[in-house]
Amino acid sequence: MNEQLDRIELKLAELEGKIDLTYQSSEKVRKYMLWTGIVTVALIIIPLLIIPFLLPAFFAAEGVSTGMSPDSFSNLGF
Repeated sequence: MNEQLDRIELKLAELEGKIDLTYQSSEKVRKYMLWTGIVTVALIIIPLLIIPFLLPAFFAAEGVSTGMSPDSFSNLGF
């Protein structure tokens, strides 16, 4: 009986060690995913939201018209 308890305690300690390693690994993956999301938002999403506001200003500074004149509709067949 005592031998079985010692074996169970040994197995329990072994499982606790594996659980701790699994937790550490999952925390590393969580932090990796968090920083991947932050970098994605910073490098892709924010520029996509800013471009519609910056392009017209850039074109205006270069002297390019961004709107269609009423005469250009007649060339399209409207």
